[in-house]
Amino acid sequence: MRPIVIVTTNPDYRTLRDELFGPVLTLHIYDETRWLETLDLVDRTSPYALTGAIFAQDRYAIEQGLERLRNAAGNFYINDKPTGAVFGQQPFGGARASGTNDKAGSILNLLRWISPRSIKETFVPARRYEYPFMKER
Repeated sequence: MRPIVIVTTNPDYRTLRDELFGPVLTLHIYDETRWLETLDLVDRTSPYALTGAIFAQDRYAIEQGLERLRNAAGNFYINDKPTGAVFGQQPFGGARASGTNDKAGSILNLLRWISPRSIKETFVPARRYEYPFMKER
């Protein structure tokens, strides 16, 4: 599939909401005078919460974005490309329909894929059931 850029004026456009696997970029140009409403729109647009980014020079705007998009992405970037978790280098916890807890980048990821079990083997059968603390004094 060749890379596709979609420009839309509809903030509820399907490719802004749905999870895509391919070289597709959807652009919606927001009204800069409606920054806080735009943050709220971004927060409620998608059921997924994997990766997000803010590009800004205004520190106050960055702080507002961090606060309002707190639950919108497991990996959040400021003025950097939103590449997603880098295995073995950073932890990742998605949210919403993306799942939760540790994923790439954490040893705990392994525990998501296994079912630990304990095995106890006795080679000398027990001859008594009492423990020393159970004896009368």
